[in-house]
Amino acid sequence: MEQITHFLNSNNGQSLLLIIGLGFIILIVSSIFKKIIPKYIKDTNSRYRTRKFINLIAYVLLIIAVLTTYSNQLTGFAVFLGVAGAGVAFALQEVIAAIAGFIVIHTSNFYKVGDRVLLGGIKGDVIDIGFLRTTLMEIGDWVDGDLYNGRITTVSNNFIFKEPVFNYSGEFPFIWDEVKIPIRTEGDFEWAKEEFTKILKSSLGTYEKEAAQYWDKMTVKFLVEKAKVEPLVTMVFDENWITFTLRYVVDYKARRITKDLIFRSILKMIKESNGRIDVAAASSEVLNVTAKA
Repeated sequence: MEQITHFLNSNNGQSLLLIIGLGFIILIVSSIFKKIIPKYIKDTNSRYRTRKFINLIAYVLLIIAVLTTYSNQLTGFAVFLGVAGAGVAFALQEVIAAIAGFIVIHTSNFYKVGDRVLLGGIKGDVIDIGFLRTTLMEIGDWVDGDLYNGRITTVSNNFIFKEPVFNYSGEFPFIWDEVKIPIRTEGDFEWAKEEFTKILKSSLGTYEKEAAQYWDKMTVKFLVEKAKVEPLVTMVFDENWITFTLRYVVDYKARRITKDLIFRSILKMIKESNGRIDVAAASSEVLNVTAKA
């Protein structure tokens, strides 16, 4: 007890108490600011960024307080860091790489909060970017399609140096998708192609126009050629059936619901065609041949 009292009465002890007190004050003030944010900022994205900014300011103030309090001992501290630097760097290489990844993420265009990415083998929407880890609301896995499965996953920021980062919503928040429809070779394929094109145009709404605008911006910023964002219907055939491929551009968050709308429209069109076209199936036909006497 006497040693603790002696330490607290020393210069180092007084400095430590001062740091703890300042840290406590900074924590309380930042917590108060974060609690009153929802009252004045209604937008979710702005609210999130404001909270992150307050956290950053709190860390900066705490670092300044430590450096100011121990300013007289910085020379000895620098010597200590020089001696222990190699060991610290080796022991904390993953942490250092993660912090470096955090800096690169915020100073480049890898991804931002709200983007849909494939990172470290995990696909999901970015809901938070911390100093060490990126938090994803995961999609897919045991759930078919681009739907949330309810699992929140954290991935180290250093993955941006180790693996490719797939961003589904960065500069171009649209993706190309396809639907394949096999029909019998006896069907009216020219009429079918016209009807499939009409279905695509009616199902996609404004996606085509919006995608064209985004792609024009892409051609200015990047060395990329002009892409075809209009719906495209192509066909191939063999001895079994004709296969139509319906290619279209769609918002990355509306892929599943758009495909559902297209399939329902196609089925309705086929039923109303009165046998003009029929869906082909891998089945065998038995012909009844009557021999002439």
